[in-house]
Formats: sequence, structure tokens, C-alpha cells
Amino acid sequence: MFERLSEKLESVFKKLRGHGSLSPELIKATLREIRLALLEADVNYKVTKELERRVEVRASGADVAASLTPAQQVIKIVREELTEILGGTWTPIQYAPAPAVTPIMLVGLQGSGKTTSAAKLALRLTKEGRHPLLIAADVYRPAARDQLRTLGEQVGVAVFSEVGPSPVELARLGVTHAKHHALNVAIIDTAGRLQVDEQLMAELRAIKAAVSPTEILMVADAMTGQEAVNIAAGFHKEIGLTGVILTKLDGDARGGAALSIRSALGVPLKFVGVGERPEQFEPFHPDRMAQRILGMGDVLTLIERAGESVDREQAQELGRKLRKKGELDLEDFRQQLLQVRKMGSLSSILKMLPGAGKLKIDEADLDGKQLLQVDAIISSMTPLERHKPNIISSSRRQRIAKGSGTTVTDVNRLLKQFTQAQRMMKQVSKMTAGGKGGKGRPRLPWG
Repeated sequence: MFERLSEKLESVFKKLRGHGSLSPELIKATLREIRLALLEADVNYKVTKELERRVEVRASGADVAASLTPAQQVIKIVREELTEILGGTWTPIQYAPAPAVTPIMLVGLQGSGKTTSAAKLALRLTKEGRHPLLIAADVYRPAARDQLRTLGEQVGVAVFSEVGPSPVELARLGVTHAKHHALNVAIIDTAGRLQVDEQLMAELRAIKAAVSPTEILMVADAMTGQEAVNIAAGFHKEIGLTGVILTKLDGDARGGAALSIRSALGVPLKFVGVGERPEQFEPFHPDRMAQRILGMGDVLTLIERAGESVDREQAQELGRKLRKKGELDLEDFRQQLLQVRKMGSLSSILKMLPGAGKLKIDEADLDGKQLLQVDAIISSMTPLERHKPNIISSSRRQRIAKGSGTTVTDVNRLLKQFTQAQRMMKQVSKMTAGGKGGKGRPRLPWG
């Protein structure tokens, strides 16, 4: 996400590094390039002009720290102003006072990812200790109910669905059902349209009047760029949005919609979809997103993602094994790779690390298919081979390659990677054990 914009801004800031001070001419030239980069990223023109104005005022003013270089000064100001335009701070879901049910309406056009986002939101709220119910209020789209039921099963959330009642009555009955079954959040998946029309809006207004939702969230496809902002403006005018969910943000290299919505509409961007899997759904933190755009990484989100994805018991067991014998076997190796896989693609993980954007990353080496191939190869080994890789002879490698649908070269590559990882683990074990006579004091290889 934001790949093109990040590259453009990195190029702009690179040109500043050779200057010793910020002259008015340099500020204007820099701001012109920033403006062009934002417009190319499909950011709303008014939003772009406002950002440019605010950066110019601050870069020309007295609040520029004398200890910073011109590039650092501009980056600092742009980061802070980007954060402000993106919303300043994350706006969480507003809940009704307990024990009342919190109704949340999801609205949007067809194909925006509304039904999928309903299930993703339900999963996230479940992890936060809430007890949601999904309500299938889209009675027009073929198989809409079936899709929501299937997604509900995947995320472990009940789905309220009946044939016959109108969408308004379904929403009302669903909220009542949630109340009677001690469920405290009701997520209403409403019907979409190919375009904003009066019939759709009349139905949404009726649902709003019937259930008095605490939140009305519009689901928009980030790939539609500036059009997503225009669509959101139409919904906001008619029914009053409280927030926006952007889907497919991981596939949007420009990012104009995310950068425009808050400033253009005054409506916060609350969540973003960053992948197809149910867990790939994140709160939108403006400060973290500004850092990502400027190539500073997003370590906090990475830590949170790891906390949600990594099996703590498995991690602790691996730690015990390493402390005990200072090595891992192929089964341990596979389990750790699968844990990483749950956090998303390796390329997306690396891009959250500060400075990683400057690395020349080979996407082929980071493809999720590579991890699936590793899993297939290790699964084709016997338990003995996994625990004692040194017994894997040439004939065994041929059998493993055939059984996993790979080549002997692929098997050799995996075993080489494993050997390197094993050496590293042994070194870590020696350092943390304190070495001979170290009495628990870390012994560094150069100390």
C-alpha cells in the first residue's frame, strides 16, 4: 500500500539532503513536488492544497528545530501534518452502555467487500471480548445470506437470517434476537447497489430509524481511489456516516482514498482490510499510517499482529527446547514459518520495519507460495528425517522431492536454509547461556 507515494516522497526528501538550510525557494520547490506526488496518488485536490499550505507555514516558521537537517525538518513536519489530515488519532467503535445491544450498520455499494468486512469486524470484536451477532439484511443479492452464514462459521460468530421479512424488519428482529441471547453487538449487513439511488437510501434510512445504530460504517473499495470519497460523500449526506472501512488497501499502491476521506468528509477512517483472510483487518491509526507512507515502518502494528497470530504456547515450548539443547529440528523450523505466515506476507511484514523500504527485496523469495512449498517438503519427510536431517541422503532427497511435488534443488535449498537457521540458534543459545563459566552472563562473540 502507498508504494508509489512512498517512492515519490523518498525521492523528494533525498534531494533535500545536499542542502544546508531551508530557503523560501527550496521550500516552494519541495512543496510543489510533494503536491504532484499526492495528486498522482489520487489524493483529493483540496486536501492536497491544505496539506501544502500547512507544511509551508510551518517550514517557513520558527518551530523548525535548529538541530535538524533540512530533510529531517521537512519530513518531521510532513509526518505530523499527514497524521493530522488522516485523522490525528484512531477513532474506536462507540458502544451502547451495558447491557444494551450495540447495533452497527454496514453500508456501501455492491462489490465493495461489505459482507466480508462484516465477518472480519465480528472476528475482531470477538477477540476484544465482545459477543457479536451477524444479521443478514441483504435480501436482494443471490446467495448473500449463504455467504454470510459461511463466513460466520469461519470466524465462529452466529448469523441471524430469516426468509420473508423485509430488510427493516430483519434488522429489528436481529437486534432483538441479540438482546435475548446475551449478545452485545449486532452487525447488520445491508444490501448494496450498483450506484447510490433513492430506493437504497430510503431503505437505509428506515433501518436506521428502526434500530438506532451506534455506528453507521460505509465499506469502500480502496482501489476505486477518489471515487470512494465521492461515494462516501453521497452516503454521508443521506444517512450520516460515523466512519469508513476501506477494503483492499494492501492492493492500493496509490492510497488516495485513505488520505482524503477524513479531511474531505470529516468522517474518520476506522478500519482497513489488508488481505483476504478474516484476521487481515486492522484499526486505522493515522500516526502509524503516516510513518508507513514516509518509509519509517510501523513496529507497533507489527507487534500487535504478532500478538494476535503467534501461538504463545508453541513459542514458549520452542524457547524451552532452545535453552535445553540449543538447536531446533525441521519440525520446529516448519512451525515457526507457519506462525510467521499467519501474520501475512513476508514482504508486508518487512515493510513495517523502519528502513526496510530502502532494501532491494526480492518479492519472489517472499511469496506465500514459498512457505507452502517448505511445508510440503517437510510434510513429505518421515518423523525421523524431521528430527535428524543429517540422515537425509541423496536417495531420500529424491523421494522427498517426488512426494512434495518439488525438485531435489528445492529440497537442497530448504536444507541449506535450515542449517543456517540452526547455526544461528546455537549461537544465540551460547550467548544467552553465558558460555563456559559465564554464570548466566551473556557472552557476546566479540567479547
